[in-house]
Amino acid sequence: MTRPSPAPDERAPVVVSTAGSFARSVLDERHPALIERVRQATPYPPEQQLALDVLLEEITEGVIERLDDREPGAGQWREEPYYGQRWPDVPFLWAESFFYRKLLAALRYFTPGPWQGVDPFAPFKNAELASSKVDDELSALDRLPQLPVEEQDRTLLHSSLWGNRADLGFQLSAGAKGLGERVPGLVVDDSAALWEILATARPGTVCLVADNAGPELLPDLVLADHLLTTRRAASVVLHLKPYPYYVSDATTADVLSCLDRLTAASGYATDIGKRLRQAVTSGRLILRTHPFSCAPLPYAHMPADLREDFASAVLTIMKGDLNYRRLVGDRHWPATIPFAEVTDHFPGPVAALRTLKSDVATGLGPRTVAELDASGETWRTSGTHALVQVRA
Repeated sequence: MTRPSPAPDERAPVVVSTAGSFARSVLDERHPALIERVRQATPYPPEQQLALDVLLEEITEGVIERLDDREPGAGQWREEPYYGQRWPDVPFLWAESFFYRKLLAALRYFTPGPWQGVDPFAPFKNAELASSKVDDELSALDRLPQLPVEEQDRTLLHSSLWGNRADLGFQLSAGAKGLGERVPGLVVDDSAALWEILATARPGTVCLVADNAGPELLPDLVLADHLLTTRRAASVVLHLKPYPYYVSDATTADVLSCLDRLTAASGYATDIGKRLRQAVTSGRLILRTHPFSCAPLPYAHMPADLREDFASAVLTIMKGDLNYRRLVGDRHWPATIPFAEVTDHFPGPVAALRTLKSDVATGLGPRTVAELDASGETWRTSGTHALVQVRA
């Protein structure tokens, strides 16, 4: 894949090598644990088991090896500059992306045969989606129509922001204060600017770039339904991953599973599910994938066709931590650098809904940063803090 040269004034990219850093913990702990979890979840045959052993040894003790030339799509990764280096010594975003690509290669996801297209993360996604907690959250949706539209706006936006965090998913109650006002971990809240963009523009296309599947995709779909039913959007383009990526990232199959989960529920959840299914068939909810969604590159380097897609939208909503890192650049920015400055490359209005789960942060006030740093919390990576940021 083509890799543009960085501008000379860009901050250094986040790399894995720093001992005790979040990036290093992903390489040393999360990735080996994931290999074992995948191995236990699906009865892969000896060939795949051996390939998993080889991958584990490579990431823990070896250097970065190329994909086998016989691997489908290997040519897209042929010109990468990091082969032969130690995994901890390369940019974090690239290392994570290539690890997942090599994991799928080890499991023969792309190779014609009986294992082609078998999502190794499906057992985890399906278990979460089938949980009784999701039943409770879907039942809580029955209270949604009782709320004023402004309260629905606030609650559904923040439900999408926090995903499946305990007790925040769809905890709706008539007459209660907005969810955002009850969440102390919200360090930036540009929600008013987001709704202002949608209120002042003629209803058009809203692009929603999805993050995780399962219980975290459900509130994204409910938000999409809300934008359509309140006529803030004439259509919603839901950008998904073209293949399994980063454990729980949403694919088309995951959207269909969520629609089935909604329509199989009772009460208002069923109505939402039916409306969304109709929106897909009528072209008002468009499911879209692009190879760049699985590329180890920031959105500043997106191809022209994807840029045109976002440029035509009234607003693009970027969900989740990985999309945030790709939107602003996975670099050692000072947390106070303006969000508008690091997203000025984006071709249209953009909003980020992100729970902080990695080191990169932008757009925070100096006082907020000082208080967070003084708290002693790992606020950048713990998932206990979040932000809603908008660049009009």
